[in-house]
Amino acid sequence: MTDAALADDPVAALRTAADTLRDRRESVDEIGREELRTLASAVRDVTGILDRYEEQATDDLEGYVAFREALSNRLEEVPADVRHSDAFIDANDSLTTGITSSLSASDFEQARRELDPAREEAALLDELDEAREDYRSARRRLRERADELDARIERLERVRELGEADIDAPVDDLRDPIERYDDAVTEAFDRFRAESPAREVLAWLAAAESYPLVETPSPPERLREYLETAAIGDEPISTLVEYAGYSRSKLDHYVDDPKRFSAAVGTNKRFLETLDADPLTVSWPPEPASELRWRTKELVAVVSRFADDETVAHARGVHELTYHESYDRLRTAAVARAELTEDQRDRLRRGVVADELASAREERERVRDCLNAHPRLDE
Repeated sequence: MTDAALADDPVAALRTAADTLRDRRESVDEIGREELRTLASAVRDVTGILDRYEEQATDDLEGYVAFREALSNRLEEVPADVRHSDAFIDANDSLTTGITSSLSASDFEQARRELDPAREEAALLDELDEAREDYRSARRRLRERADELDARIERLERVRELGEADIDAPVDDLRDPIERYDDAVTEAFDRFRAESPAREVLAWLAAAESYPLVETPSPPERLREYLETAAIGDEPISTLVEYAGYSRSKLDHYVDDPKRFSAAVGTNKRFLETLDADPLTVSWPPEPASELRWRTKELVAVVSRFADDETVAHARGVHELTYHESYDRLRTAAVARAELTEDQRDRLRRGVVADELASAREERERVRDCLNAHPRLDE
């Protein structure tokens, strides 16, 4: 199989890598690792001496003598029974000359050729390491492919599930009460923020922390402590934001302690500017009944601290929706309308999604079988 084909089929790539690793292990085990290490060390050292001394050994007698000494010393250390011992003998003979003769580059090339059989066999250890890395890499790619397939199957199952929803269901039975509540609570909060003393708004935020499902922002402690006692705490948030943009000299005319005001309010200007009703609204499509039921229960408690009775009644109305038998069906329809694209609906109608899901599941099974059959090397 070509490299391009293996890249397109990670299962085949892992199987090929496993076969190569097995063959190279067998080749190494047949000879023995220690014997190969001894051979590889000798080949590496002798080749290094050839490379290091070639220029000076072919240039003058002194260089030749230094080369012969280095080569002889290393060859004496090579065990007599080393594999391909004849290759070392033949290479040495190619590099031995009389005192009146000299070595040439061709002599060194001949010596290297004599060492070729030993060098090729010594390379088995490196080839085994390479095969291990190729195996790990191929298995890692297949593991990534398995993750991709899991995600794809999850997406397709979600599309299929939404495709079973009753798209024509009267989702306005949910949307209308939720929108009425969202509009009412947004208006009530905007009024609360605009008209109430800043310290009251911060106190309300602090109390809301007891209701985690509402997820209102936590008031900065330094800001809240400052507003509890400072006279400026009687002013609405908009005034504090305006003052926070004043220079220190201008602030002298509006606050008792400009430095303290800047430290508490100026550093939290962004927090005050972005404070809005979003945490109090209900998203569309809404949460599942079990989630929205508990959240709206907390919303009623939080909203009732600043909103009028009508707004609180709207919150209770949304809470009561979660007990209706039709809630789940209508919510599923709303989610389907919101999430499914026209292309996805078309593919659902033509059965393409079902075919893609079956194909993805089949490939995932093939991938899992291959991963199970080829464990990690450290397992």
